[in-house]
Amino acid sequence: MSHRAFSKRVCKEKRDFDEMKNAAAEFYRVSRVPRDIERALHELFLHRPADLHGYLADYFANLAAPPRISRVKGRQVYDARGRLSVEAEVYCVVHNKEKSMSSAAVSSHLVPNSQERTEHVTAAVLWINEPLNSMLKDQNPCDQLKIDDILSTFFMDRCLEEKEVRERPKVIPSSSPSQTKDKKVINKGKKSSFVEKPFPPVEPQKPVLHGSLAIGSVSLAVAKTGAQIQGIHLYEYIAALRNQEPPTQFHIPVSLVTLLSCGKTSPGKLNLLEEVILIPKVGQQVKQIITMALEVQKEMMRIMNTLTNGGASEAFVCDSGALAVSHERPEQPLDLITEACTNLGVPLGTQIHLALNCAAHELMDPSKGKYEVAAGVLKSPDELVDLYQTLISKYPAVVALIDPFRQEDRAQWEKLSSMIGNSCSLLSDVSYNSQGPPIPGVRGHILKHINETTVSDLIHMTSEQQVKVTNDLLMASDSGLISVLAVGLGLHYVKLGGLSGAERMTKYNRLISIEEELAQQGILVFKEKHPPPLFPDSPHTHSGTAEGARSGLEEHSSHLIQTDL
Repeated sequence: MSHRAFSKRVCKEKRDFDEMKNAAAEFYRVSRVPRDIERALHELFLHRPADLHGYLADYFANLAAPPRISRVKGRQVYDARGRLSVEAEVYCVVHNKEKSMSSAAVSSHLVPNSQERTEHVTAAVLWINEPLNSMLKDQNPCDQLKIDDILSTFFMDRCLEEKEVRERPKVIPSSSPSQTKDKKVINKGKKSSFVEKPFPPVEPQKPVLHGSLAIGSVSLAVAKTGAQIQGIHLYEYIAALRNQEPPTQFHIPVSLVTLLSCGKTSPGKLNLLEEVILIPKVGQQVKQIITMALEVQKEMMRIMNTLTNGGASEAFVCDSGALAVSHERPEQPLDLITEACTNLGVPLGTQIHLALNCAAHELMDPSKGKYEVAAGVLKSPDELVDLYQTLISKYPAVVALIDPFRQEDRAQWEKLSSMIGNSCSLLSDVSYNSQGPPIPGVRGHILKHINETTVSDLIHMTSEQQVKVTNDLLMASDSGLISVLAVGLGLHYVKLGGLSGAERMTKYNRLISIEEELAQQGILVFKEKHPPPLFPDSPHTHSGTAEGARSGLEEHSSHLIQTDL
């Protein structure tokens, strides 16, 4: 290489180096990195921590760009009871690297292992992996309200599209004149010798859109991600969203325990009592409630096993975690609980009360217009009113009836409420979204965290403004996070099912751990200071006070979150 060529090359390299230096200086000037490093070293010298590099890592982590959603992923999974479901997983870019943050799934009331459920789950996975993945990309996972607004808007658009498809006119083949004539003759020949009482037809239910499981699952997964990013518990994160600021105090919802199951899937002829639920006195720790419920359950098992020797059916624990016993009449399970409490010295009606989940909508025989309360035993809606009145009079410890009728029998709801409303609350499960008018005489509702329900929806439904309108709220979910949601939403009651099975006991144990965490931090508020309003002194349209046997529950009201068993 000649000297001239060499000199030219050196000059070019120097020029390139100078340009790089100037570019680097401008880059650091704009980004202010040297200033941040100088401050970090200054703070490091002042604090002189044992872990120098760990301190620097935390210092610069606080200066890092906030995580953004990079993608969401949906997959088919099986829940703890082997039912097909969908799980949503959220990925974020954290410190320039993609990281899996959290995943979540919500429940559905769809028939387990059915073709319909498979179609719903398949559609939900498709929603998550395609349109929702694109719509949520680069969104802030800590902006729950905006995320849920995107999800809800997407869902409403799909609902409108589905509605347009359903409402398209269908071409119906016309009948031939001879067929029309034959039909007229046949119809004319049908005459009845008696006039039947009009039977209210089943009201149209809001259809469950295929894929709706994606909405609730993604919303809950994003909420878990936001809590993880902020380094706080999910119940603290949800409480801050609900109160619009971090709360300084928490209370633990009272645990309601399912003691007995006497529904259609239980042994014996009785169908009416899907669940008999224990309502403990407020102010007890979760461990105390569990211990008391286990003692009652153990004593019931002993009584039933004693009767087995005399020819009665043996008791066993069913899939819901409750004790399943073969009974023929609704009085029998209540007598069993009464005897067990008497033997244990537990005052039924003061120390504990009972709620009955009747699930009557599952017992209606539309062809006869009657409820099959037991195998071969049919009751008209008016006869069922008399049956409930008799039960409540005989067993004053029963302070709530859940779904005593199907929603269409509004006259019976109102009639029963006028008869027992001063001593027993009527609660309705509205998870199926009936499009009919409000049910008269209802004091509270069960709102399940299923399908398209977002975290923001839960917060709205349990807000103080909503309480003034709906008065009592009962919520249900099959999510393993049910205990966390109940605490974060500030609810006063939580129903986690029976005391058996890993899935249910995990929920109870999580509630115990939260209670211990709050107590150690000194921010646990006891129920006596903030009595929940589940059982007001009088129903919406009735006056008067509760009976003396229920005086211990007069201060209860308004919030319960229940697991969907």
